[in-house]
Amino acid sequence: MSDKSPEDHDDLAAQAAEVVLAGLPDIRDSLEALYKDLHQHPELGFQEHRTAGHVAQALNEWDYEVSEHVGGTGVVGVLHNGDGPTVLLRADMDALPVREQTGLPYASDATGTDADGVEHPVMHACGHDVHVTCLLGAARLMSDRTDVWQGTLVVLFQPNEENGSGARAMLDDGLAQRIPRPDVALGQHVLPAPAGTLLTRPGVMMAASDSLRVTLYGRGAHGSMPERAVDPVVMAAMTVVRLQTVVARETAATTPAVVTVGSVQAGSGPNIIPDSARLLINVRSFDDDTRSRVLDAVRRIVTSECAASGAERAPDFETLSEFSVTDNDEATTERVAGAFTARFGSDRALTVGPVPASEDFGELPAGLGCPSSYWGIGGIDPDAYRKAERAGTVSQDIPSNHSPRFAPVVQPTLDTGVGALVTASLAWLAPRPKGE
Repeated sequence: MSDKSPEDHDDLAAQAAEVVLAGLPDIRDSLEALYKDLHQHPELGFQEHRTAGHVAQALNEWDYEVSEHVGGTGVVGVLHNGDGPTVLLRADMDALPVREQTGLPYASDATGTDADGVEHPVMHACGHDVHVTCLLGAARLMSDRTDVWQGTLVVLFQPNEENGSGARAMLDDGLAQRIPRPDVALGQHVLPAPAGTLLTRPGVMMAASDSLRVTLYGRGAHGSMPERAVDPVVMAAMTVVRLQTVVARETAATTPAVVTVGSVQAGSGPNIIPDSARLLINVRSFDDDTRSRVLDAVRRIVTSECAASGAERAPDFETLSEFSVTDNDEATTERVAGAFTARFGSDRALTVGPVPASEDFGELPAGLGCPSSYWGIGGIDPDAYRKAERAGTVSQDIPSNHSPRFAPVVQPTLDTGVGALVTASLAWLAPRPKGE
């Protein structure tokens, strides 16, 4: 590559992508069937045994060097194809404890048991079935046309993204020793945007997230004798209200942040004042300073409300999950965006604002010591999206990730996701000129 200009490389990469993706129509039907099968058989984090089995079997058939059970249920495939850069492509595999309400003929009626032993309905409400299908499609196409590129392709299928510990588990299980060091790590996520679009952003792409379980301790008593109690229900109610002031009154209007109390649990009967109450709290932020200040404010308010209520015991704080900001390397993202524009056109390759959802993808490039970029692909029927957009009802009519009604349209979502992974990887992998 040293004797080729960047322009030469871009032209060759575009030619290679065209050749590789020419095989997509031949595998489209099998990918769509795989997607529907994965959607119908979702698995919770660190329980993705069936999904991982499908992935490993396919990669073995396509001559990848396969490592299974990495970080629990993770799977990694390595395809060596001569000298050149090493590109890592990542997909996550886990589903959510959500009861599906899409009405699809391939809807999930699966159940699963979480780490606390509680059984839940399970659904691919975040689109990880799309991610797995697209990466397997890209892996297949790249293995079919090794004659037009050279280098090393690493495809990584990660468990337990939803709880923020899957990437770290793979790193702790020796991922860096199992694969060649990547020159770049790339990934994507299906989003509630028009299908067929690709959404890139240099810098901060996705928010940091911190989830807490907070236990407030009171003193129980008969419901008719509140003077004998320290009521944790009232304590919890006042805490929930006061927490709304963290963003409204302690955060600048130009600084995005979110504090959500997603669960309040207390008591067992109408005439029993319980001993304790439990809050599940989530904080989203886009920079380390805001993250620290908001978390400190949450702790201060909870602790102060307990003291104001006369609690005889301080509250307990337990961290359930932590996600760092997903921060895209600017030069890497510029290269990806340029390749997308050249391949898909400027009407489909778009720039997106910061996304308030969170991801643990960033753990991988941080742990492996390489730059990275993470982008979005649209998954919503374009006509339905545009109709809602014109009516100003996108937030009401377009289900978002984690909704029981979230259902990406099969096409052009899958074709776009496969095409994006192939196109982005070939922006690095050294293309072979025709006749070489």
